Order: sequence, then C-alpha cells, then structure tokens
Amino acid sequence: MPLDAASEISELTSKLASVEAVLDPEAMRKEADALRERSADPALWADQEEAQSVTRRLSYLDGELSRLEGLRGRLEDTAVGFELADSEHDEPTRLEAERELEKLRKEIDQLEIRTLLNGEYDAREALISINAGAGGADAADWAEGLQRIYLRWAERHGYPTEIYDTSYAEEAGLKSTTFAVKAPYAYGTLRGEHGTHRMVRISKYDNQGRRQTSFAGVDVLPVVQQVDHIEIPEDEIKVDVFRSSGPGGQGVNTTDSAVRLTHLPTGIVVTCQNERSQIQNKATAMAVLQAKLLERKREEQAAKLDELRGDGGRSWGTQIRNYVLHPYQNVKDLRTGIETGNTAAVMDGEIDEFVEAEIRWLRQQGL
Repeated sequence: MPLDAASEISELTSKLASVEAVLDPEAMRKEADALRERSADPALWADQEEAQSVTRRLSYLDGELSRLEGLRGRLEDTAVGFELADSEHDEPTRLEAERELEKLRKEIDQLEIRTLLNGEYDAREALISINAGAGGADAADWAEGLQRIYLRWAERHGYPTEIYDTSYAEEAGLKSTTFAVKAPYAYGTLRGEHGTHRMVRISKYDNQGRRQTSFAGVDVLPVVQQVDHIEIPEDEIKVDVFRSSGPGGQGVNTTDSAVRLTHLPTGIVVTCQNERSQIQNKATAMAVLQAKLLERKREEQAAKLDELRGDGGRSWGTQIRNYVLHPYQNVKDLRTGIETGNTAAVMDGEIDEFVEAEIRWLRQQGL
C-alpha cells in the first residue's frame, strides 16, 4: 500500500474511533433495544404522535449504528484494495480504492461534525419558518425557492418533513411558510441557517428584465417536547378559524378547518392549515406557538447573560448569505467565507458544505 494511502487510512481510523468515543455506540444500542421493546407494546399505538416519535428515533439509531459499522468495514476493505492493487499492479483496483478513500474522508468528516452538536436543544427536530422580505414578487418567489432548498436538502438525507402552513403571495411565490424537519439533530444541524438570505438575479417579474435584489428571512426553532413546560393560559390566546386557501386565494376545502392562534401578551401569530381537521390544526398550531415562546424565553435568558458578560452587541441572526445569479454565479456565506459557483446545486438543496461550516463557526463563537 502507498505510504500516503496507509497514512490517511490510519488517520481516518483514528478519527472514527474518536467519533465513536463521543457518540457511544453501546449506549445507542441499549437505547435502540429499549425503543424496540416499546414499539412492540400495542398500548403505545394509542398515541399515534408518540408512536411515530419512537419509531423515528429507533430508525435513526439503527441507521447511525449501521453507518458506524459500515464505515469501519469499508476502511478495512479499502486498505485491502490498495494492497491488492500493489501486489498485482492493478491500476483499475487502485483507482477504485482511491475513489472509495475520498468518499470515506468526506463521510467521516461529516460524522465528526455531529460530535459538535452538544447544545441544550441540538438533538431536537427543527421547525423552520421562512418569510418574504423586501423585494416584492421577487422576494415571495425567493421565499418559495428557499423552502425548496431545505425540503430538497432533507429529502437528500432521507429526513421526513411536514408543511404546517403556507401563505401564498398574490402574484407568485410565498409570503410565509412553516414546516418541520422530523429528524434527530435537525435543529442543531440547521440552526446556523437562521437569518436573512439575499438573492440577486434578473427579475422574472420586471418587464424590462432588470436585476433585482430580494430578501427572505429564515427562522429555525427546536421542536418543543413535554419536558419544556411552556404553560399558555387559555385566556392569553385568541383563536380564529377560517377556510384553507391555496395559490391565488382558491379554496382548498369547504370547511373552516384552518386555525390561527394569536398569543395576546406577545402578539405572536401562528397559523396551521395542513390538516382537514380543525382539532388537528389547532394542536399543531399550539405546538408551533410553544416552540416560538420557548425560543423567546431562551433569547431573553441569553440577552441577560450577554448583558452580564458585556456581550450585548454580539448578534449572528442577521444577513448571513448572498445568492448571486447575475451578472455572475456565486453563493457566499458572509460569516464563514464558504462560497461556490455551482449555484444550480445549491438551489437544488446541496448545502451541506455551508451547513457544516456554520456548525463549526457557531462552536467557535461559543453559540
């Protein structure tokens, strides 16, 4: 085996061992066994939401354990591939081993990122809200484009998603949308996406074909769990019901099943219209409202700590990334400096490089 290949395989084997020391596969196996036992209990399925949560977590743990075992086996097979190529002077086998080594390097680096996700809420599923900002119809179109980026990113990783609410703009695109990424560590992974995303391109809605700058805001929250204890007295909530609507204001169904909750003390408004049942929509809207109130409480606590530390001016939830499609092609993160000219891939959900750099940046900032 070439010395540099042997050195890299040894380095990756050591890095994988360090990752396993943090992730603790043995603890993961015990948790998976306990969840398997729970999922076999018919009583669990009386609560469909809890049952789905258990099966999602079990599927995640089984997948991670399989991934760890697979990586170790592939490292051993790659070492054998290089030795075979050397002994038989087999160039195709060498090239195949080199390609596999490149894949392993990338996958183990991605796994190492997971070990940085140790914040209080990092292991949670994520709730994402996108709001069109300045830029008129272009901003609404850009808000819809951003939603597609995140939904495609989730699809690429095999993460389930659920859209809770969509408010369509009059001409095109979305005024706002709220959806969940239902995978462990989705919040910790995506929380660096929180902030303003700026798009520059030739406007589809300008009859003179001029360049337009538009903005959309992304809000990333951890999904609330029973342990969060967010009490919301009934007299603090105003409930409105109305008919769900689609693009252009068309009615989606014929009953008043959509629900809007207004939290009177804070003015926070949450809407859900993805289900045909008013009861289900109200329950989902309440969960979203609890997530927003939990985040508000967390921000207030962080502000107090920053004041005590003298860090009052530190803020990272502002403009975070530029997407330029004209006069040149470039997507650049303003905090990490990561950039790419492959804008088509980014628009199709290939944002892992940005997401991983954000995780490292947030860790360095102590956030």
